[in-house]
Amino acid sequence: MGSKQIAQETFDEAVQENMVEFEMEPEEAVREAVQQFEAQGVDLSNIVKAVSQPASENGQRQKHQILLTLDSLGRAVADSALSELPEQLVAFAAQCREQLAFRYLAGQNGAYPVVFSACQLASGDRDLMLKALSTLSALLDGQPDLLDASGQELLLQRLREQREDAEMTLAGIRCVRNACLKHEQNRQDFVKGGILPLLTGAIVQHGDSADVVRTAASALRIMTFDDDIRVPFGHAHDHAKMIVLENDGLRVLIEAAKAFTANSGVLSELCATLSRLSVRNEFCQEIVDLGGLNFMVTLLADCIDHPDVVKQVLSAIRAVAGNDDVKDAIVDAGGTDLIVLAISHHLANPQICEQGCAALCMLALRKPEHCSVIMEGGGALAALQAMKAHPREVAVQKQACMLIRNLVSRSRDFSQPILEMGAENLITEARAAHRDCDDVAKAALRDLGCKVELRELWTGQKGSLAQ
Repeated sequence: MGSKQIAQETFDEAVQENMVEFEMEPEEAVREAVQQFEAQGVDLSNIVKAVSQPASENGQRQKHQILLTLDSLGRAVADSALSELPEQLVAFAAQCREQLAFRYLAGQNGAYPVVFSACQLASGDRDLMLKALSTLSALLDGQPDLLDASGQELLLQRLREQREDAEMTLAGIRCVRNACLKHEQNRQDFVKGGILPLLTGAIVQHGDSADVVRTAASALRIMTFDDDIRVPFGHAHDHAKMIVLENDGLRVLIEAAKAFTANSGVLSELCATLSRLSVRNEFCQEIVDLGGLNFMVTLLADCIDHPDVVKQVLSAIRAVAGNDDVKDAIVDAGGTDLIVLAISHHLANPQICEQGCAALCMLALRKPEHCSVIMEGGGALAALQAMKAHPREVAVQKQACMLIRNLVSRSRDFSQPILEMGAENLITEARAAHRDCDDVAKAALRDLGCKVELRELWTGQKGSLAQ
């Protein structure tokens, strides 16, 4: 069951009551209201936690600043006051970017049709259109439900007509990105409208623009997400195939990387997107053939001090290692040593430990010769150190257990050295602490030769249900 929700008016009334009835100062009244509602399990993420002015003498409720700014923007739009619109759009966008609660309150009070009308009024005025799209992007951030079919068509039209304009392209893609995050229907509608070739085309057309390449790659990746809990299943896999097969997405992304060898932010984004596209054996192989693996390995070596980059590269290597031939290429390129180095270098980072163990786990799967390389490179010790460093992180514990199991399942000679590193105690502790680790921990202990209670859940015999 989700958290309880309240209306902004309810919160404002509680704050006013604290000020009037209990004579609290404004800041104290807000803090007290927050504590009061949070104690009741109320989610206040969409609530503006500020004091609104008390009702005026005629009883009219006063508004929060974001709504006053929206009113000013609305009047400028209604009057087609093009000279006033730029200032109003900039002011409203700035407040929307401050926090989700501001833009949520604005969205609940009719902000979208006002901003959409501003976009329509801006047609033919490039600078005004840039400001209007920037405002739309800010409003949609975290509120993809606001976008309607007319808004989708407007964005697609702008991206088609302004392909050579890098700033306009960037502004439009930012809107698309925010509209598609956690919204499956918007993703499907945009894909049907032809967004994928526009995104890959933007990367090719503006391959020298770090902002365009990074944002377009991010938007492509979001098209492969399955993050909308309101739908039973999405088209993530289909969209990934369309990006690769119909829009040459792998080549586009890998070629784009060559222009930004010194820009870790862009390369990290490209790696993250490549990992989402590695949904077929042949796609993984194509990434290697196009030089994608070499760029990943080089990036991991060059950016070992940048945790965000390291995490994305490890995730990408883990994804492409789903192909057994690619496993060989990764090991031949020295990938195992770099993965172990990444884990050791960022031992305090649970996400890097998880992704590093998962990548080594994939490389060891069905490949006894790789297990020898991983053991010689200190992979087992690094995994156990990660388990020791993050006893409460179930993902780290689980991936490390799976790696240990893969290392010894076909190479029993490694069992004793791994046990001497203290593996049995760590794996037993993981099993006791995390229910999700039970199966993989038991498998690891069993293949290490440890005594494990293997309880039969069902024997196939009749019996009383009461027993």
